[in-house]
Amino acid sequence: QVDLAESGGGSVQAGGSLRLSCVVSGYTDRRYCMVWFRQAPRNPRAGVATIDSNDRPQYANSVKGRFTVSKDNAKNTLYLQMNSLIPEDTAMYYCAAISTGAAPTCDYLGSYSSFSRDWSWGQGTQVTVSS
Repeated sequence: QVDLAESGGGSVQAGGSLRLSCVVSGYTDRRYCMVWFRQAPRNPRAGVATIDSNDRPQYANSVKGRFTVSKDNAKNTLYLQMNSLIPEDTAMYYCAAISTGAAPTCDYLGSYSSFSRDWSWGQGTQVTVSS
């Protein structure tokens, strides 16, 4: 388990940009799959971007070409750069981590109604995009 703290959410107009940050602490090593999830009201939590312990990113089709996930290991920080935002991006965004021991593949781009205790979560940050 690690501690995660997101920041950077807010309200923007369609076409705008935001950058979310997630500071990670409590690492014993860096072998984690890091995931940005989002959850809109009355919807399950959905993965939008992942980055594995080798810094390989993957994106949900809905955000591909608009969002970029990255890590700054020197700052222990995960980022999600979100460009060309649309109202459908409105949601609470969460960063999450799971060790590669518990999850050998970093493949979490679906929608999920429950999660195992192996996951660590931030508190979430709200993103609201108006048309």
